Amino acid sequence: MKFFVLLLKKTEYLSALSIRLVYLTGKSKVPIHPKHLIRKDLWYRNLLNKKMIVLDAGCGSGQHSLKIAPYVKRVIGIDRDLKNLKIAKVSARLQNIKNVQFGYGDLEKKISFKKETFDLAILFDVLEHIVKRQLFLKGVKRVLKENGRVIAVIPNIDTDWKRLQRKYGILSYSDPDHKIEYSKQTIRAELEKAGFKIRQVTPISYDTPFVGFIDLVGGISLPLYKKLANWKEKMRKLHPENASGFQIVAAK
Repeated sequence: MKFFVLLLKKTEYLSALSIRLVYLTGKSKVPIHPKHLIRKDLWYRNLLNKKMIVLDAGCGSGQHSLKIAPYVKRVIGIDRDLKNLKIAKVSARLQNIKNVQFGYGDLEKKISFKKETFDLAILFDVLEHIVKRQLFLKGVKRVLKENGRVIAVIPNIDTDWKRLQRKYGILSYSDPDHKIEYSKQTIRAELEKAGFKIRQVTPISYDTPFVGFIDLVGGISLPLYKKLANWKEKMRKLHPENASGFQIVAAK
């Protein structure tokens, strides 16, 4: 049984292959995750307005920055992965989006923006990659305006699939670079310790040992991938305790 669980765990690397396939099969002019190529309503759309200046901390390939750009005044995305920053800049140019700026930023160090610069900070799949999480979160709080907010997405550590991995002594993190993963209670505690007030914590998607295969499908067939994504959402509604992560809204 342990061998079977370990084998399924290894298939998670297929998600990285799906990013290459999206590019190689011509679905995108840059290598990005197939999830960015299917239309989906922004769950945080009601928090955006045309007067906002937004910080996308740990922006990766910039796809979230580009999605929110039409709804806000300006977006600044920072990341320390130069390869991803290049993809982000090319994507912005290809889409002719002018109100987004991407630049280098090490989230383990002090955020180099003036106090109260931003109306909103987005931290999508970021916090779990950071060692100095309280330093980072307090830095985000510093650069937010008085009524500023944070929206975040973080992985859930307490799913059946992850518990099964730990039962056999297998590291259950969904990414080998993760320094931590959270339960609903521990992410609330992390943010509150940094001085944020939690406004909303909701489950997102569905954790399945077949996620690598599903993402691989996205590199081959987007219509089929969308159907599988819809299936994951239905399963999440039926089994919220097995959500792959949480969507969070917090206030300064």
